[in-house]
Amino acid sequence: MAGSLNRAMIIGNVTRDPETRQIPSGQTVCSFGVATNRNWKDQAGNKQEAVEFHNIVAWGKLGEICGQYLAKGRKVYVDGRIQTRDWEGQDGVKRNRTEIVVENMVLLDRAPGGSSSPFGGSSAPQASYTSSTPPLKDDPGINPDDEIKIEDIPF
Repeated sequence: MAGSLNRAMIIGNVTRDPETRQIPSGQTVCSFGVATNRNWKDQAGNKQEAVEFHNIVAWGKLGEICGQYLAKGRKVYVDGRIQTRDWEGQDGVKRNRTEIVVENMVLLDRAPGGSSSPFGGSSAPQASYTSSTPPLKDDPGINPDDEIKIEDIPF
């Protein structure tokens, strides 16, 4: 095989309001979380559910759009590549974080109150956005000390 594929596609609910900032180069980066659910029946026929939490990062214009239109609780589709970063925390402990670096994002629900849709109110149930920014050669990522805290999980 002459290549490889690094692609993640998820549909879920935004778990925290997006945090948007500019890195020193002036590039915009937006980070947020998305939760996905998996349901099944065990051997005894009991319904089971597992929730997976995903760290999401969007760059450039797409990052600006995510920061403007996404909010905790919104249903969203994102796809992009998986990236894992390693660093040493201020306490000297080595850490890592796996993220999905977004290339495409689709809003799957209507904006609350109908006023924050980019298509004139809540008349459009979907809005789709694609990154036009080429990936940075060495993504500096987001602040690695911004860890998900158990008390911040909405479930």
